[in-house]
Amino acid sequence: MEKKDYRVLLYYKYVEIDDPEVFAKEHLQKCKEMDLKGRILVAKEGINGTVSGTIESTNKYMEMMHNDPRFADLTFKVDNHDGHAFKKMHVRPRKELVTLRLDGEENIDPKELTGEFLNPKEWYEAMQRDDVVIFDTRNDYEYELGHFRGALNPDIDNFRDLPEWVRQNKHLIEGKKILMYCTGGIRCEKFTGWMIKEGFEDVAQLHGGIVTYGKDPEVQGELWDGQCYVFDERIAVPINQKEHVVVGKDYFDGKDCERYVNCANPECNKQILCSEENEHKYMRGCTHECRVSPRNLYVEEHSLSPEEVQHRLDIIAEEEKVAQNA
Repeated sequence: MEKKDYRVLLYYKYVEIDDPEVFAKEHLQKCKEMDLKGRILVAKEGINGTVSGTIESTNKYMEMMHNDPRFADLTFKVDNHDGHAFKKMHVRPRKELVTLRLDGEENIDPKELTGEFLNPKEWYEAMQRDDVVIFDTRNDYEYELGHFRGALNPDIDNFRDLPEWVRQNKHLIEGKKILMYCTGGIRCEKFTGWMIKEGFEDVAQLHGGIVTYGKDPEVQGELWDGQCYVFDERIAVPINQKEHVVVGKDYFDGKDCERYVNCANPECNKQILCSEENEHKYMRGCTHECRVSPRNLYVEEHSLSPEEVQHRLDIIAEEEKVAQNA
């Protein structure tokens, strides 16, 4: 079979979409006809998507989108890939493109209120000023894999937790120029507006997000450490073209690591950085309870007998005992 060249497209746009359910249904059919795979969210406030396909099919998709007046100026972030980055194609209607769950007067329309946009060079220069605070708006597991040097980590599980974190930590960011960033820009375009509404006056965002920054021919991703977490089968993509500094730490032994796995207990499913060696040693369970769970998928995948599971648990227990007595 002839090898095909594939690409991954990442994009979003805040724009009025009258009937997200109808749009999603029709859009899904078009994507399937082009043999695309990916995940697209549609709301009254706009569209947010990542799709993969051959060069031919992704070109057709971009052309189709640009021919729609609502998306004529849509910017696509394009990555080459050796195959599909998704298993299926989903287009789903949503109340919000990014979940903040703000109602009434608290709700933000990025088309009306958003922070200052900084291009990659402006962002690079701003990061080195003394009067700025760099603010990561992403979730904890995204930050752990990679982030801008010196960036604040809100250490949140979900984007909707960010407003409360800001209110509790105003002392960390008040009185400074606030530089906010996220993967592609969609979270910042909304959240910087919320920040301004909260009374923060000097709020800026990285235009196009981390992905655009890494592709910029001038800055070449400089001052980014680690890799960038992406929501497809690639999991991580490189950003800094000048140097690679590993910031991720293995969940179990604290050694440098950039390999993500999901806890084998489906009731937990926590994402952890973990070497292949430790995945086998700990049976991909992030806690003892997850390792002994009757639903542990690692045990099932490797057809481990109860005796083999117990043997591994004994080794872990003995090592923990030695470490405590050291």
